[in-house]
Amino acid sequence: MLCRAALSPLVRSPGWCFVSPPHVTAAISRLYLPCQRLRNESIRCWSNIPFITVPLSRAHGKSFAHRSELKHAKRIVVKLGSAVVTRGDECGLALGRLASIVEQVSMLQNQGREMMIVTSGAVAFGKQRLRHEILLSQSVRQALHSGQSQLKDMAIPVLEARACAAAGQSGLMALYEAMFTQYSICAAQILVTNLDFHDEQKRRNLNGTLHELLRMNIVPIINTNDAVVPPPEPNSDLQGVNVISVKDNDSLAARLAVEMKTDLLIVLSDVEGLFDSPPGSDDAKLIDIFYPGDQQSVTFGTKSRVGMGGMEAKVKAALWALQGGTSVVIANGTHPKISGHVITDIVEGKKVGTFFSEVKPAGPTVEQQAEMARAGGRTLAALQPEQRAEIIYRLADLLTDQREEILLANKKDLEEAENKGRLALPLLKRLSLSTSKLNSLAIGLRQIAASSQDSVGRVIRRTRIAKDLDLEQVTVPIGVLLVIFESRPDCLPQVSALAIASGNGLLLKGGKEAAHSNQILHHLTQEALSIHGVRDAVQLVNTREEVEDLCRLDKLIDLIIPRGSSQLVRNIQKAAKGIPVMGHSEGICHVYVDTDASVEKVTRIIRDSKCEYPAACNALETLLIHRDLLRTPLFDQIIDMLRVEQVKIHAGPKFASYLTFSPSEVKSLRIEYGDLECCIEVVDSVQEAVEHIHKYGSSHTDVIITENEKTAEFFLQHVDSACVFWNASTRFSDGYRFGLGAEVGISTSRIHARGPVGIEGLLTTKWLLRGDNHVVSDFSEHGSMKYLHESLPLPQRNAN
Repeated sequence: MLCRAALSPLVRSPGWCFVSPPHVTAAISRLYLPCQRLRNESIRCWSNIPFITVPLSRAHGKSFAHRSELKHAKRIVVKLGSAVVTRGDECGLALGRLASIVEQVSMLQNQGREMMIVTSGAVAFGKQRLRHEILLSQSVRQALHSGQSQLKDMAIPVLEARACAAAGQSGLMALYEAMFTQYSICAAQILVTNLDFHDEQKRRNLNGTLHELLRMNIVPIINTNDAVVPPPEPNSDLQGVNVISVKDNDSLAARLAVEMKTDLLIVLSDVEGLFDSPPGSDDAKLIDIFYPGDQQSVTFGTKSRVGMGGMEAKVKAALWALQGGTSVVIANGTHPKISGHVITDIVEGKKVGTFFSEVKPAGPTVEQQAEMARAGGRTLAALQPEQRAEIIYRLADLLTDQREEILLANKKDLEEAENKGRLALPLLKRLSLSTSKLNSLAIGLRQIAASSQDSVGRVIRRTRIAKDLDLEQVTVPIGVLLVIFESRPDCLPQVSALAIASGNGLLLKGGKEAAHSNQILHHLTQEALSIHGVRDAVQLVNTREEVEDLCRLDKLIDLIIPRGSSQLVRNIQKAAKGIPVMGHSEGICHVYVDTDASVEKVTRIIRDSKCEYPAACNALETLLIHRDLLRTPLFDQIIDMLRVEQVKIHAGPKFASYLTFSPSEVKSLRIEYGDLECCIEVVDSVQEAVEHIHKYGSSHTDVIITENEKTAEFFLQHVDSACVFWNASTRFSDGYRFGLGAEVGISTSRIHARGPVGIEGLLTTKWLLRGDNHVVSDFSEHGSMKYLHESLPLPQRNAN
């Protein structure tokens, strides 16, 4: 074993671990003290030698069972494969990529973690240096003896790997040192061979050196000493729990991870992770979680373009480390879109690469659930409309028949939420179910069943292209929907019924605060689906999947519909990669009171819009008052009513300017309060009201109260929102109240569905062309056929 910075061999301290003699410790301290960060400065004396100790976040001995636990990893080994460190031409280092990796390691080190790097790259760096030296030497000799004309015929000899390693080690380490210095972190190089692990004293020395470096906040950079290492023996591989032959950096990283009792080993290569067949083949799928014993079902491809190991070597090393108590993730460290944050993403528990786990989940993975929903949805779409309606009617009956069980489960959720105090009052109201809510749900589901008779497969256009060549456009399901909702268990049967009616597969991800309620409601939904053998069409995600990870399943999910806070919707819109998101991030709804407003209507509409259910997304948030109504009896009635209803008033800038003692002035005119609060602002005309709504609104629902039809029509035509009402409460913006039965949400998007989204919003179309030996060449200039493009009558819709 060689250790840069002349770290002396370590000796064993009786009864404790391996520590160095006092003079060595002092020397190392003097060498590295300028760049130390002393974390958790609790000091313990071992054999009269002070050491700075950092308590680990967990006891080592068992690997993490789930990705979400990786954020607790304290000691981490990052293994950089040759393909990660080197350029595509294999001569020289990928400096940008390496700098990004150093930045991520430094970030984690500065969080208080203990980072180690097992790196390749010495051979490639040495090859670059030696090629340069040979070319320079040859050019000088040939210039002296043969003239410049022969320079172009120079050939580079084959370079021996050990010589390249010897020439590249110092330069590689100097590069690491320079990069880590930018983050005020010191690095130390350690070179090892397989023999260092077979010699007990050397193994102890290595262990002690690494422990001491970690205690001093130094990042060890470890590599096989390729300048002297012998060729690997063909059959010396995994030989049990306590022995693994170090024949490449994969096995070296695994051996070090177990020796040092690390929590996590991250293996970076040039592939996304482990696939169930060689990457690039048609049916290859990335394996999210790999369990011991699964290797029998995996076919390994060839090794990477550089380096000694391949994926098979990585898997064997990973399983050996896992058996030794270290969690492992194999991921891509070369992809330009993810390499800049791949290490930190893994530590944060995001779904990156392949995670090795000894704990197999009881149920299916979310990928399997999505595939089950896809298959179930296709079977559902193939049912007769009456059969889909029968499923929904059955679900409506179950909501009332099993009322007591549902309310008992909901009571558990409410008690847990109140005990933990993690939900605000508006969210607690959304979480709560009642007999009246369940009855309303059942009525809405029956409406959906009645209106779904001709939703799927309905012909919306027929065209005769030519003689005996007829074209139809028909409605079809979108595919697999992912609906993510917070604190709204009543959302589950509503969305399920709409998915069933439209023939879509459905993945549901509810908030953990409604876990008991969601569980029983999903069970009842599957019970209803079972009457026609399509139980799997609706799936409830119960695994520890993060929302961001679900949003990356672009090959399995066709549409995401978020239902929850504006922050949830914004996070999903940001995280969704290649999957459309339908919904709204905010419900900033306005009511404009015109000069010609009816006194009787104003207070009723405003009270209902704000006070009937203030937590709803269609509740009033900003009240716009025409300037001429200030200091009138109507204005006084509005203020008195809001005070009686205990609505806190915030003054807009213009409104505040008219008052001597005004309410608190708003910080922003774009606030969704979701409670008994609202903003009042003054406008000079209906035109200014429209402009205010366009500037500060969220295109959700906006209302005018007036008896002037011309003014009302101007407002209705010019306000560009999903729902625009005249003399009606904002609370009518709802799928049930619109007669849709229910809604999957309210969309403020400008494509596809807009406003409350019912069955129609969950359908798309496909084209059916029926011909008889028709080919395009028959319609050319000299062909025998002519286009007709005649519109044909549509078939009669079901009267029911």
